[in-house]
Amino acid sequence: MKKFLIINGPNLNMLGQREPEVYGSETLDDIKKFTEAKLQGQAALEWFQTNLEGELVNRIQQAHSQHYDALIINPGGYSHTSVAIHDALKILKIPVIEVHLSQVYKREEFRHTLLTAKAATAIMGGLGKQSYYIAIYSQLQ
Repeated sequence: MKKFLIINGPNLNMLGQREPEVYGSETLDDIKKFTEAKLQGQAALEWFQTNLEGELVNRIQQAHSQHYDALIINPGGYSHTSVAIHDALKILKIPVIEVHLSQVYKREEFRHTLLTAKAATAIMGGLGKQSYYIAIYSQLQ
């Protein structure tokens, strides 16, 4: 069975409360349950969320030696600003799929630059909670 690490960055712990007109009313826990139910046990998923950039970098670095088949990451606002997360992602020798719940190119101009995505294998965006499932499913084939 393939093993995936799913990392979520700042403010994703506030899904369901934060800008529901953009992100919807579901929580991160709802998204976890949806994703796991859709996969029906086809993959082992480990979820991690933090609001701290250094903790994200540390967790990505740890993944380097933990035998995951792919990393799914939603860096949140750090997508647009974090060279440190970008550099940590480049250490990995596994597929890195960056996900975004919203369609960032329909939003504010500053969101159009995705620094972290430059270190990703692929990007899934604008598909809401489906983004996580599709990112994982794409790596099961």
